[in-house]
Amino acid sequence: MAVHASPTRFMVLSDTHNFEEDPSKPFPLSQETPKVDVVLHCGDLTQVGGLSAYKKALKMFEQFDAELKLVIAGNHDLSLDGEYWKTHLEEDDEPEEHDEAVEIMTRALAKKANVTYLTEGLYEFTLKSGSKFSIFVSPYQPEFGDWAFGYPRNSDRWSIPENVDIVMTHGPPHGILDFGHGQNFGCESLLKAVARARPLMHCFGHIHEGYGAVVSSWDARDADEAVDVSIAKAGDSDATVQQNKLAPGHETLMVNAAIMDEKKQPSNAPWIIDLPIAASDK
Repeated sequence: MAVHASPTRFMVLSDTHNFEEDPSKPFPLSQETPKVDVVLHCGDLTQVGGLSAYKKALKMFEQFDAELKLVIAGNHDLSLDGEYWKTHLEEDDEPEEHDEAVEIMTRALAKKANVTYLTEGLYEFTLKSGSKFSIFVSPYQPEFGDWAFGYPRNSDRWSIPENVDIVMTHGPPHGILDFGHGQNFGCESLLKAVARARPLMHCFGHIHEGYGAVVSSWDARDADEAVDVSIAKAGDSDATVQQNKLAPGHETLMVNAAIMDEKKQPSNAPWIIDLPIAASDK
């Protein structure tokens, strides 16, 4: 995996769940966030979906200063899951809300907020700086109650391409930043797939109690294989930025970016990550 000498700055967040600023409470997301190259939102924009909630989420994205803003859905974004919405219609639900929700996330309001809404798959993006990265995304996670984008917990549904730079899922891999309510909620097959793909970064949310950032090592590496990676929280001073070494192909930075804490309060800050990304050949 080639790397570029000039790092690309990412802001990673998840589980904003209808976030609204409250002047009486200085939550991190209410503060000014730094300019970055790319914003990654790992799902759960809303609490139970709803057209007005998606519009509110896009309004939140307008405050972020970034060239690229990539967004996936999560299990709480009910009407963005077409199959779920079709099979769970209640008396007051509108059958066409799925199509309307997708339109909100992909048309005029999304363009105004500079948001690119992604469904499951592999994508490539090239920034104005010339940095080019690939990203595999998915809103799915093991069944977690009767919510959207669920799959049977024991199914092996993951096929993540090797040599992908970044993986962004809503749910975590098993045993990594996935512990809450006395158990690990992450997916074992996702862990195996990420271990095979070995991206530079895997970011996710879903389990609020798992908020954090750690490096997972897949095998041994030589010291001279490592590159510089910086990790900070939005609003941190320069003195609190963590300078880390990461060996591409041998290690992956794992980031649970849930803004909501275990009490469903938006007390967690977005992560600011500097990653060395490959330069475009063009």
